[in-house]
Amino acid sequence: MAVVNRYQNTKPAVAFIKNFGLKKGAIASSVAHDCHNIVVVGTSDEEICNAVNLIIKNTGGICAVNGAENKSLALPVAGIISDKNGWETGKLYEEIDAMAKTLGSNLRAPFMTLSFMALLVIPDLKLSDKGLFSGNSFSFVDLEVI
Repeated sequence: MAVVNRYQNTKPAVAFIKNFGLKKGAIASSVAHDCHNIVVVGTSDEEICNAVNLIIKNTGGICAVNGAENKSLALPVAGIISDKNGWETGKLYEEIDAMAKTLGSNLRAPFMTLSFMALLVIPDLKLSDKGLFSGNSFSFVDLEVI
């Protein structure tokens, strides 16, 4: 997984995540509590980059990508709010959620889970644009476990 700062041109933070279930492609979102940076989980660097670039192109949102196939919901208002009506927004969200599940995610709500992977105040390990953070010790930790 990676977290890309939406507000400054800095190097992304990268870490491994387990139990997301993706077998191919990537999913990304700018709905990431509390920072609303871009959070992405994917199976390859290329798919991760494609998903992040789609979020950037849409000036925020959620997406699922797999090769040339992609589905996205633009959230151009602060990266968290749609400018479309509720029915259209809901339909697009359902399509993207279904695609995430066809990519292998076995989570009931993959985008909700993804949004909390950057929320540092809940235990234990979360990823911010500054690195891996332990909510238990309230400090940044090394990516390597010895």
